[in-house]
Amino acid sequence: MDGTPFIPSTITVHLGRPDQPAQNVTVPFPDYIKNVASSEIFPTWPENAIRANVYAQVSFALNRIYTEWYRSQGYDFDITNSTAFDQSFVNGRNYFEDVSRIVDDLFNNYVRRQGAVEPLFTAYCDGRQTNCNGLKQWDTVSLANEGKTPYEILQFFYGDDIDIVSAPVRVNAPSYLGIPLSLGAVGNDVQAMQIRLNRISRNYPAIPKIAAVDGNFGADTEAAVRRFQEIFGLNPDGVIGKETWYRIGYIYTSVKKLSELNSEGVTLAEIDRQYPNELKAGDTGNNVSSIQYYLAVIGRFYDAVPEVSITGVFDEQTVRGVEAFQTVSGLTADGIVGRNTWNAIYRAYRGIVDEQNLLRDGAVIYPGTTLRVGSRGRYVTLLQEYLNVLAETYPTIPAVTVDGVFGSGTDAAVRAAQTVLGLTSNGVVGPVTWAAIADRYESLYFGSRRAEGQFGGVTLEEGA
Repeated sequence: MDGTPFIPSTITVHLGRPDQPAQNVTVPFPDYIKNVASSEIFPTWPENAIRANVYAQVSFALNRIYTEWYRSQGYDFDITNSTAFDQSFVNGRNYFEDVSRIVDDLFNNYVRRQGAVEPLFTAYCDGRQTNCNGLKQWDTVSLANEGKTPYEILQFFYGDDIDIVSAPVRVNAPSYLGIPLSLGAVGNDVQAMQIRLNRISRNYPAIPKIAAVDGNFGADTEAAVRRFQEIFGLNPDGVIGKETWYRIGYIYTSVKKLSELNSEGVTLAEIDRQYPNELKAGDTGNNVSSIQYYLAVIGRFYDAVPEVSITGVFDEQTVRGVEAFQTVSGLTADGIVGRNTWNAIYRAYRGIVDEQNLLRDGAVIYPGTTLRVGSRGRYVTLLQEYLNVLAETYPTIPAVTVDGVFGSGTDAAVRAAQTVLGLTSNGVVGPVTWAAIADRYESLYFGSRRAEGQFGGVTLEEGA
């Protein structure tokens, strides 16, 4: 999920009220705005008045796109042509030439509150037959005749704390990619859902807070999802499938009033990413190492995917591994790990862990769940066992109680092990830390124990 606004290449309009059976038409977004502007205002108006109205019309439509207002309610369109709910759109009409020229200049610009990210829900009315709290279209004419700029006109109606910003054009695709999120999932989609659930819990306190909003789907995230599902009449399975995904989106939009003029707003902090939008050749860091680890495991079970070394550098072998995986998965084989590829790689990896429950050369494959203070269960127990084997050799690593609870003692041991293994000492066990600890555990544990009858490496002489 990407929380950054964009200009959709097309928009789907429902030719009627939301709940009324009617035709849907999909048109290029600039043509939609030209249609709306030509249907609602007059080409004889001062140009600054026209421009102010076009900004408002663009922002209104983009708010519907950004919040997935209708799609989150189960509809298959982005906006309606009912002026009781949305903007006037007359299918097949001609556009005014001057209006068309202005739209071509402005269609990728929108209004937002300062400090907010989302397009402002720029409510407006004609100001004669109907009245409203937002922009009044006929009043824009008198303001323009007074010499006010389009920005000043918009400030008059929406306040001084607004900006006009531009956004890139891209294909408008559903935010849900068809990959359910469940215990162990990682990535920006998980983090976005954690942020939304925590905000919803302010209005619905029965939903427990998620302590670590970090893109890792742990037990507290699962508990929050289950409670949300119970409250809103969904199957309480703790999995964020399509229905739960869009219901979370709809409730989040509602409690924050994102589709109202007095919106609480979405801040930049709410769309900060735990994981990059894409990884590509030349990139370095832990996220690269994580992808390499997943591909290394996948490569053992997918003949068409070559195994990749975990170097932390997105090198040529990593590009080839990603391209091979993308080809097998029916994705565009560009060697770049974007949102779709990241989720597909992780999904394939979890399939290996969950369905086959295979062992990795004596140590269990990374379970796909980030472990940290507060984690519990079988994998914490295994981690503690591995750490205790390391502690026998490395005095700086303290022994821990094997109880399946990731407490302060386990945290200290993990941090010490990370230092010994040359990793960032943060106490968080992701795929790279797990792999390093497991590798060292294997070499120490199996290197110090020999099978019955195996030569012990020491020559025995008389009297020994």
